[in-house]
Amino acid sequence: MTSLLSTQEFWQYLSIPVIAALIGWTTNWLAIKMTFYPLEFIGKPPLLGWQGIIPSKARKMAAISVDATISKIGTVREIFQQIDPKVLATHIVHYVEPRIEEYVDEMMLKEYPTFWENLPASARKMVYDRVRKSTPQLVDNLVEDVSDNIEDLLDIKGMVIDRLASDKELLNRIFIECGEVEFRFIINSGLYFGFLFGLIQMAVWYVYPSWWVLPFFGLLVGWATNWIALNVIFRPLHAKKVGPFRIQGLFLKRQPAVAESFCHIVTHEILTVGNIINAILDGPKGDRARNMVKKHIKPLVDETAGMGKALTQMAFGPTGFATLKNKVGEKAIEISQTSFNNPVFEKDRARAVESIMVERMIALSSEEFQDLLRPCFQEDEIKLILVGAFLGFGAGICQLVFVFGESFL
Repeated sequence: MTSLLSTQEFWQYLSIPVIAALIGWTTNWLAIKMTFYPLEFIGKPPLLGWQGIIPSKARKMAAISVDATISKIGTVREIFQQIDPKVLATHIVHYVEPRIEEYVDEMMLKEYPTFWENLPASARKMVYDRVRKSTPQLVDNLVEDVSDNIEDLLDIKGMVIDRLASDKELLNRIFIECGEVEFRFIINSGLYFGFLFGLIQMAVWYVYPSWWVLPFFGLLVGWATNWIALNVIFRPLHAKKVGPFRIQGLFLKRQPAVAESFCHIVTHEILTVGNIINAILDGPKGDRARNMVKKHIKPLVDETAGMGKALTQMAFGPTGFATLKNKVGEKAIEISQTSFNNPVFEKDRARAVESIMVERMIALSSEEFQDLLRPCFQEDEIKLILVGAFLGFGAGICQLVFVFGESFL
């Protein structure tokens, strides 16, 4: 035994499965890294260089992710109703009421400073009181109007796609956090499968020590470890009993945990109340939404002017009073976009939406659920496998030349 351990040939043969394991681990690790990084293209486009597969096709991957999940687990109306329009209205009123005098003074001093400064304090107080009294009903009517037309005002798919396409790091994080266990398995499995292939390779090399055996098996290890790992993750789709064991794709087994992780990111970082309001006001139907705000604001200006409407029209001129209405509308839009910068409120509403989304996502079929993660492997998967095969082939040549001192020609 001691003499065997001291022979060079023994260590040379032992190195075969060890190197195969390293090849398997390295190629799988590299495949995962190349899927997500770098975020931007490094090199000379289009061929000399690389950009992570997910970031390079950010908009397409975001669209696939939305189609596979959000579009199946909640409609625009359901999501908005879960946020609860009444809660939104109450929050806006609580945000605005303490600042009413500040808002009125700020706008009037900016647009009509002479008129406002010369107005008696009692008249200004009357304006403050009228605005304060009218605000709750005005906000309720506005939020109800938005809620009734939410499906036309909010393109939730476009909103999410735009957000993810512009933030490649966030897009990466969704896939990485949802598939963390699977990615770790892919990397580690390269070590195990590579070692098993290495044992076969060692036996073949012992019987038939031709120059092509080591490079060929290196190529095989680099290709096969990726392919096997992917199939173990997603196959079989449905649980099957084999003796005492219940077999199913690793990712599919974790559907509840993945649903919680995915929905938490989506609701707390993408479908936030602030982002939804901004998407309504600045989205494709933003003009309609802004006009809706102004429509509900105009009666407030008329009511506040009250009996002094003729006087204010004389002071501002025929177009000045119309301009005042427009300015008040613009201020209301500004308030709408800033009143939700409250982390506590955002978190509370995110949890409300998250609960229904998680429930719906857990209920997805295996065929539907796998589409959350499967596309990030399917996109340019052949490139990753070829890179692994090429590296394995190169490692096999190095093993032939430097370990066994052979020539491959």
